[in-house]
Amino acid sequence: MDGDSSIKMAYEAILNGDFEQALARFEEAIALEPDNGDHYYKCSITCARSGKWQKALYYAEQAAALDPDQEERRYHLRTVQSMVLVMDAESLLTKNRQEEKAIALLREAITLDPLNLDALLILGAACLASKRYDEAAVCAREAIRLDPEHSAAQRLLSDVKRSRLALRTYKQRRQRKRNR
Repeated sequence: MDGDSSIKMAYEAILNGDFEQALARFEEAIALEPDNGDHYYKCSITCARSGKWQKALYYAEQAAALDPDQEERRYHLRTVQSMVLVMDAESLLTKNRQEEKAIALLREAITLDPLNLDALLILGAACLASKRYDEAAVCAREAIRLDPEHSAAQRLLSDVKRSRLALRTYKQRRQRKRNR
């Protein structure tokens, strides 16, 4: 059997909805032809679609290394790297409450993939929680620009406006108390 036969079987498995089998066939093709960047690239795409981001990253790195002149593969690698950073940031936010590290990771994720809505929304929420209202608003507006109907982006912008108003009201009340 050769790599192309394994690729054909991988696509058949995808058409049948068996993504685990497809992944096994792509990995088989890689084992048969380890210098073929197409196999790594296709395997990475399948891993990404299955939410196996660490595997997707590994295969995307291999594909880009084997064919560094292919912009499509470099773009895919940046997209996968961005999603891995988002997942790492989410973990920092939920488990460790390390907002500053998470914000840095999310900024890097957006640099790698400016179209990553998840990164924009999570960064916006983290900035809102850190009372960085201007940055949160920028993230929300950018997410809305990318997807005008995105309800979470609209909700984030609304929350930012509400928080700014509450802060302004609080400051005005404090100022009035001082003036008495």
